[in-house]
Amino acid sequence: MKPIKLLIVDDSAVVRQVLTALFGAVPGIEVLHAAADPLIAMERMKQQWPDVIVLDVEMPRMDGITFLRKIMAERPTPVVICSTLTEKGVHTTMEAMAAGAVAIVTKPKLGLKQFLTDSSDELVSVVKAAASANIRRLAQRAAAPPPVPQAKHTADIILPPGASRAMARTTERVVAIGTSTGGTQALEEILTALPRVCPGIVIVQHMPEKFTAAFAQRLNGLCQISVKEAENNDRVVPGRALIAPGGRHMLLRRSGAQYHVEVVDGPLVNRHRPSVDVLFRSVAKCAGANAQGIIMTGMGDDGAAGLLEMRGAGARTVAQDEESCVVFGMPKEAIKRGGVEKTLPLSVLWREILSA
Repeated sequence: MKPIKLLIVDDSAVVRQVLTALFGAVPGIEVLHAAADPLIAMERMKQQWPDVIVLDVEMPRMDGITFLRKIMAERPTPVVICSTLTEKGVHTTMEAMAAGAVAIVTKPKLGLKQFLTDSSDELVSVVKAAASANIRRLAQRAAAPPPVPQAKHTADIILPPGASRAMARTTERVVAIGTSTGGTQALEEILTALPRVCPGIVIVQHMPEKFTAAFAQRLNGLCQISVKEAENNDRVVPGRALIAPGGRHMLLRRSGAQYHVEVVDGPLVNRHRPSVDVLFRSVAKCAGANAQGIIMTGMGDDGAAGLLEMRGAGARTVAQDEESCVVFGMPKEAIKRGGVEKTLPLSVLWREILSA
């Protein structure tokens, strides 16, 4: 197989040095160049076009957003945003995701070199996933207006498995959605299509701490329904979508005939926090046949086990189809394990939610 040709664009000499050494040591990845700003990068790209770009968003001469939009308009290419967790950085990164970036990797202001070294497995995984992204889907989107632990935990560490304790069917429905790479744009497409009256929705989107609040605020301004970052004890009610906060797990709970969410700390599950498996297991136990599970674009297998548990508890289960996914990893694994009742394109998933 041909190596993944990688371009790094960051004004920090330390970042360029560390990332060049890190990726240069990985079989199957070739670092074409590490550019200090987009103007230098564009000159290099005239000589050889990369398969993946790792891009900072706050840079001199030309900012990362302008560069990203130019790339996506001229020749759509998978872009991984490497951003700091500052308030300005969060806002700019959300713009980048809306403009077609595939994924976010966060970096701290202090201890940068050590952080990048410690996060090498995550960085490599993200770049490899980006290289396999659906370029046609990226083009459509562009045209439209934390460190990996040694052990991979399952949902058992947050919520033990067990027989479903859900009620029999009621009129109160819950829709649980899990997604990762490519999910910010996919969720925007679904949620903006929903009318004000729809089932209550709980969502895990793999996203770093601080970014989920900005993401929820952005969607809330675009959608007819209410969208917010979940807080402990928030009610799950029709016409509202709750997004799990970055850095914490979210579980569905039931009190009588009412549902609410519990936001908890805990270890990473399937290398993620929040984890889709944690949410789906809690939905299987609390809502059972009153729920619908939807697994969407993303790399890895988070949510596959939980969706199977939901189906076993009587819930309806759906996967986004390969054609409309940016990365088909999560839906593919859920299908493989038998947790998916049917597979649908992104464009009709909002209608499926209304039929929940």
